Amino acid sequence: MTADGRATDGPGTLHAWFARQAAARGDAVAVTAGADRLTYRALDRAANRLAHHLRTLGVGPEVRVAVRLERTAHLVTALLAVVKAGGAYVPLDPSAPDERLARTLADAGADVLLTDTAERDLGARHTVVTGPGGTDLTGHPDTPPADPGTGPANLAYVIYTSGSTGTPKGVMIEHRQVLALLHGTRERFGFGPDDVWTLFASAAFDVSVWEMWGALLHGGRLVVVPDDVRRAPEEFHALLHRERVTVLNQTPAAFRQLVRYEEEHPAAPALGLRLVVFAGEALPPAMLRPWTERHGDGAPLLVNMYGITETTVHSTYRRMTTADLGSTDSMIGGALDGWTLRVLDERGEPVPDGEPGELHVGGAGVARGYLGRPALTAERFLPDPEAAVPGARRYRSGDGARRTGDGDHAYLGRLDHQVKIRGHRIELGEIETVLARHPAVREAVAAVDRDTAGDPRLMAYWVPAAGAPAGPSELRDHLRRTLPPYMLPNVYVALDRLPLTVNGKVDRRALPAPEAVRPDLDADFAAPATPAEKALADIWAEVLSVDRVGLDDDFFELGGHSMLATQAVALTRERLGLHATLRLIFDAPTVREFAGALDPTAAAAPTEHGENDA
Repeated sequence: MTADGRATDGPGTLHAWFARQAAARGDAVAVTAGADRLTYRALDRAANRLAHHLRTLGVGPEVRVAVRLERTAHLVTALLAVVKAGGAYVPLDPSAPDERLARTLADAGADVLLTDTAERDLGARHTVVTGPGGTDLTGHPDTPPADPGTGPANLAYVIYTSGSTGTPKGVMIEHRQVLALLHGTRERFGFGPDDVWTLFASAAFDVSVWEMWGALLHGGRLVVVPDDVRRAPEEFHALLHRERVTVLNQTPAAFRQLVRYEEEHPAAPALGLRLVVFAGEALPPAMLRPWTERHGDGAPLLVNMYGITETTVHSTYRRMTTADLGSTDSMIGGALDGWTLRVLDERGEPVPDGEPGELHVGGAGVARGYLGRPALTAERFLPDPEAAVPGARRYRSGDGARRTGDGDHAYLGRLDHQVKIRGHRIELGEIETVLARHPAVREAVAAVDRDTAGDPRLMAYWVPAAGAPAGPSELRDHLRRTLPPYMLPNVYVALDRLPLTVNGKVDRRALPAPEAVRPDLDADFAAPATPAEKALADIWAEVLSVDRVGLDDDFFELGGHSMLATQAVALTRERLGLHATLRLIFDAPTVREFAGALDPTAAAAPTEHGENDA
């Protein structure tokens, strides 16, 4: 591999590498999305037509194109088309509110938006609607557009991460950095055309880069996982079995649900996984014990990979074995080929092995920087005098780490107020900034707590402004207009004043735990009446770790999230013998609505693998 991340035996752009696979494997299936199957040839031709259209709109090298699409085959086609046109894609989370999407699109300077609906105006100069009934592309050729001069050092994508000032920041990644990741891991993992990958992560989350391009550039097959299947472990397990998935990428929180499903369903069919990669948050080794007791630690191989958006998805490799299960540390291993790791103190000096410090990541994956943020780029991306390549930089991760004598590293968590919850990177300061904009809030602090199941919960503490009363529901609605769902606090606590340290800073350790009795609801408590309502309320109270749940209390406003909803549905099936689905709890989130929607004549039955019951 060359110093700029190019493989010595191939081209230096993502679309050029894809073209090789399309030529060699034209009839092989490239993408599976529900009933849709796209061969490499069909995907290539569809992306070419869209790329030609994008070129007519001025897309070329360094031109950024926003992509807001649901999880279908059109999403993969669109992302591929943008790079074929020479541009860089800016993936938007479809679940985020329009205000946030419009601000992100404006910050990215994207004149073109690819979307599946023309009904939402996000301020783009050109809106291209993909899929049936969308923009007519039949007049464009299905051959590749002329090379616009895109090279390894041009932008491939810009992914936005949470920002402490209340404004997300765009991380600029070039083609050479993505190719360095794929080429640097190909031999280690033995990736090839026989592999089947899942697109489990959101396109707005950097692990999707590894999933999508890892599958397509190695000639494998990419299975797009629908949103409702991602949230339902029984359906996800069925999909893994049905599609013969071999490479699975998971946050530890998501994988925990799969482990729990197999514990509860010992007769579930065997999967064809050969590799499970953990990323996105700290991995507690003990959570793997039920899995390794059933499968061992070699089939599939279990690998923990630490990474940051600013260093192109993954930076380390650590195989997890049964010998690790008794450890309390989240071990992340050593650097990938082409990457470097250093644990430094506040002065930038190395700390001795075994001592904590800040992890600095250098090498082929370090991003260009933050879009339009030169000062922040200079603060976080530092010169790397130890690198062999002149002008190389290292990234100050803000993560605490400890290096062992054998080159392994233990991840110690964030050194600032950034957190990762179920794979999403969140700046608590962004939540605080948006919350403080409400006229009823004088001061605000966001924090993280863990419920009894070990799942992290976002907590919002606020001091009300004089003469401007507001309840949690109003504050939640205020945040919902700006923040994506994964950034909404689960619990809201009003305080007379914030606790301070002797230095006058907020003492986060002194923030009180929320009361267990319906801690954040405005509505009066209404007692469940029927036996089914009482039983459901008891299950929800147990899962949510609160003393009681009222008839009209919203599951999610009481601190629920998709992982806890999965548990509630499973207990409903187990204890009440009723056929509850995960989709139902999202559509009917109160005890009254949920009980009314359940069909008492439909007994719970084991999910038929290969069918989607949500």
